[in-house]
Amino acid sequence: NLPDKIVVMGKMSDEDTTWVAEDLPDWQHAIYLVDAPANTTEPHTPLNKGREAMAYLTYIIDHYGSFPSVVAFIHSHRDKFWHSDGMPGRGNWLALRVLNTDYIQDAGYASLRCALGPGCPAEVQPFREAGPLNVAYERNMSSVWEAFWPGEECPKIIAAPCCAQFAVSGAQIMKREREEYVRYRDWLVETSIGDSNSGRIFEYLWHVIFGQDPVFCPDYQTCWHDVY
Repeated sequence: NLPDKIVVMGKMSDEDTTWVAEDLPDWQHAIYLVDAPANTTEPHTPLNKGREAMAYLTYIIDHYGSFPSVVAFIHSHRDKFWHSDGMPGRGNWLALRVLNTDYIQDAGYASLRCALGPGCPAEVQPFREAGPLNVAYERNMSSVWEAFWPGEECPKIIAAPCCAQFAVSGAQIMKREREEYVRYRDWLVETSIGDSNSGRIFEYLWHVIFGQDPVFCPDYQTCWHDVY
């Protein structure tokens, strides 16, 4: 039987992801080429845009209705720990080895990064006139919010630990219809907002997409205890 958990990531053609099968043998894996040639038979995204978001959304759309109990969305690097500080100095491979999958199923969503900065307590403030973080992803957030959730008021503050690595229960993903995820990806394909900023917009919306409050900043020690 296949393991009841999967790791999902995007990768460039020149990136080595053999570590996933070697270091995480008890995880399924879905690895998407984001810069695939037209004739590839490997899983791939329709476009290289939005950083990791295109791969994450493509997996959800392609596999909707058949998710395992736990889905971990991570970057393709093995050893960098900045984006998932569950095991400082040890990287993604160990963070997933010690991930508390029971907690993920109960909570529905968890960031793999427990350190609050950058991202918390108030990274994105869509309506401020100016400020050190008044950049393209912040200026465009309110219009994106309206596009994703018409009629819902955009919050004044949106915050979560940075870096777009997280784990979600399959049940939590299913709380939104497949058509919603298709709409998010269509927006990403069509938007004039560039690769980095469109990806950053999703970085600060994943927790909302998966059922959390706009400000999602769990206490560091609590996160560490619960998630790992």
